[in-house]
Amino acid sequence: MTTDLITEHLDLWTSAVTYNRGEPELTGIAKLRELILELAVRGKLVPQDPEDEPASELLERIEEEKTRLYKEGKIKKPNVLPEIEEEEKEFELPPGWQWARLGRLFNSVRSGGTPSKSNPSFWGGEISWASVKDLGAFTEISDSKDHITQEGLKAGSVLADEGDVLICTRMGLGKVAVCKNPIAFNQDLKAIKISSQISERFFLLAFSALEITGTGTTVSGITQNQLLNYVVAIPPKAEQQRIVEKVDELMALCDHLEQRTSDQLSAHETLVDTLLETLTRSQDATELADNWARLAAHFDTLFTTEKSIDRLEQTILQLAVMGRLVPQDPNDEPAAVLLKRIEGEKLQQYKEGFIKKPKSLPEVTKDEKPFDLPAGWCWARIGNVSHLENGDRGKNYPNKSALVSEGIPFVNAGQLDGDLISSDGLQYISRERFDLLRSGKFFDGDILFCLRGSLGKCALVKDFGVGAIASSLVIMRPHAGLEKTYSLKYLKSPVAELMIRRHDNGTAQPNLSGSDFGFFLLPLPPEKEQKRISEKVDELLTLCDRLKTRLNGLGEVQAKLAESLASQAVA
Repeated sequence: MTTDLITEHLDLWTSAVTYNRGEPELTGIAKLRELILELAVRGKLVPQDPEDEPASELLERIEEEKTRLYKEGKIKKPNVLPEIEEEEKEFELPPGWQWARLGRLFNSVRSGGTPSKSNPSFWGGEISWASVKDLGAFTEISDSKDHITQEGLKAGSVLADEGDVLICTRMGLGKVAVCKNPIAFNQDLKAIKISSQISERFFLLAFSALEITGTGTTVSGITQNQLLNYVVAIPPKAEQQRIVEKVDELMALCDHLEQRTSDQLSAHETLVDTLLETLTRSQDATELADNWARLAAHFDTLFTTEKSIDRLEQTILQLAVMGRLVPQDPNDEPAAVLLKRIEGEKLQQYKEGFIKKPKSLPEVTKDEKPFDLPAGWCWARIGNVSHLENGDRGKNYPNKSALVSEGIPFVNAGQLDGDLISSDGLQYISRERFDLLRSGKFFDGDILFCLRGSLGKCALVKDFGVGAIASSLVIMRPHAGLEKTYSLKYLKSPVAELMIRRHDNGTAQPNLSGSDFGFFLLPLPPEKEQKRISEKVDELLTLCDRLKTRLNGLGEVQAKLAESLASQAVA
């Protein structure tokens, strides 16, 4: 039995997990649901019973039912549908099955409508009025988001009866729902009365398996005639019921597998967070080394998801800026001495006319400090240890008409990709426009930080020469003694995220000013230790990259195996 392929490979279906923007997607179980549906409508989910009345006789009774209803004046004269061509038959039918056009299964099809939105007396009544947004797959509908009055119904809509099937023929193609009570509906939907000879649940299965392709320049849709002419495979009535029962059983299994897998992923995430917190609670590099050794012994079982590896990366960066990643050297020049030297150099550059007069920033208070620093470190503000420069927001700011196909790079948040600036989608301004800018000119070695939109994204300028920034960015130019690589790692750490939360404006679109950015607290190590930290972080993040590469490769293999298994089942 093809169902054995489902039950004998549950470990494959549940282990096939891929990641979208770091979030897990249960690819294998999703593929399993598709497979169950495909097997159901191809007659491969339950065995055929030779004692069942064949579908050909069922279809004859449908025609007899239509003829009787027409003579009684209950339906319009049935449409004459074309014969089914051989190329329309997608697979070989099991014994007792029959091909049929959808229209052959319908006793009636009605179109809906929308009462005038400009007449308030038509709206806000007690009659449910369904549109595309109220429909989904395998759903029942008993209410809707919008309601109309009796007057609105008479003026511009139609009432579907209980038991009618609403099918979307515009915008949400493939959406379907069964009315559990009378419901009005709009012109994007059709109300279908299915023959009593067809199981309602089997019809929903068969319809959901169809590939419905619409046409239209702005909104995709199909005509009523196109709907009537879709082709489906019809089993004997008794087999329809067996199929529905088996599908319900297997979909419930999928629900169970999905919940179990989600619970396992959640429990795994909690375990990883707990163990990584032991690292950040380490008091010094020696204790960290002991905790890290215990963690490293279980790498293969702990870091098995993209989210867990992302969490490890953030922990590494957190440890780096807390001074826990490498041991301190008492022979290093203390950071307080470095900070005073930077202040002296800034004052000298001001006297010589190279920079504006440095702003006086407030001292770091005890309440502001998120944690204690190791010996030799000190807290500083970004504005104390670097030159900050906003983009030119005056009359010379490059608008769209000032952008050219080549020239001086004009960088926006979209180019801040990873640690470096990406050339994808890069825009340019002319040399003449660049020379007019009063600020916002960057050079190799600068760091660009995003103040709004993609708040917090940052990248190091390398091999660009010179360029200009969009108004959403700020330039950070570290003074001598503050390592560029250490600065970048700080800006990607949880400590920088904390600073962003402290200083953003708290609106729906959080943003910072260049001045806000200058107030960020920076844990400043001795200059030599900054270099040691950067080297250690690079080493450990390379390990994380290798883990991700291996993980993604495994996920792709498992997803392909699940897809191959599904293809084998329907072959």
